[in-house]
Amino acid sequence: LQHHLLETTPNLILKRSVILIRCGLRVSDACTIRFDCLLHDGQGAPYLRYFNNKMSREAAVPIDEEIEAEVRSQQQRVLQRWPDGNPHVFPGLKGNADGTRHFSPDTYRQMLKRWLAQCDVRDENGQPVHLTPHQWRHTFATRLINRDVPQEVVRVLLDHDSHQMTAHYARITDQTVRRRWEAATKVNIRGERVTLNPEGPLAQAEWAKTRYGLATQTLPNGYCGLPVQKSCPHANACLTCPVFLTGPEFLPEPKAQHRRTPTLIDNAKGCGHQRVAEMNEQVAANLDQMITELEADGPQEAADAG
Repeated sequence: LQHHLLETTPNLILKRSVILIRCGLRVSDACTIRFDCLLHDGQGAPYLRYFNNKMSREAAVPIDEEIEAEVRSQQQRVLQRWPDGNPHVFPGLKGNADGTRHFSPDTYRQMLKRWLAQCDVRDENGQPVHLTPHQWRHTFATRLINRDVPQEVVRVLLDHDSHQMTAHYARITDQTVRRRWEAATKVNIRGERVTLNPEGPLAQAEWAKTRYGLATQTLPNGYCGLPVQKSCPHANACLTCPVFLTGPEFLPEPKAQHRRTPTLIDNAKGCGHQRVAEMNEQVAANLDQMITELEADGPQEAADAG
């Protein structure tokens, strides 16, 4: 039975784990997915239908083509063992000759624990990793929040009954992003380090302004520090703008722009566009200062930020 259905223990764990990670399901819901779980909307987009055991109701979550293909592959393995059909995508492994029992969440937890031990997965302190399936649901939620998906959309995707639990993920994510932002190197166009005082009287307001900028004024080479009530009238003038900020995670872009700028200066001078040449010379000088300051912390901070 194990050979027909799931091939190897890593594959067994992987297939359930992918659903937990990419769909945000609880482990009890993932293990009880019905065989006819795939749905499609009018545009042909796939969805995974499941039963929310905590809320005792049907639910569905949009999935990508890769997840759909994995589910269909699992369905075919089930049909090889039960040609007349089976109610579950993941039938139980033992004592289940008729296929009526679903895979046990406790069995999955134990197999995951053994697999992590066999792979010798360790944390940043060299200690064995302790991982629970529900942590992947948290990861799914915080990734959505980090991408600034509206909380109501996150609530629907997680099938939460209230907004309070979804708001909990948003608060945790915001606190994590804030701590990293406060600790990270940030420089302005003059290469001067800019810091936020987490204990100052404007701490909350400064962070709200910064978070808004990160979400709505994304730039390829840094951040915009313009007040939220104002709009920027200058297209592509960031590297001469006093409210522009950047950090180690953006280093490849300033470096690439720094390499391109001498050509722009030469072309402008060759065409007699002295003002354009002067502006690009200022950009080159600012890039020099920013890159020098960002590289002062070494490559490790850039790797951590990325």
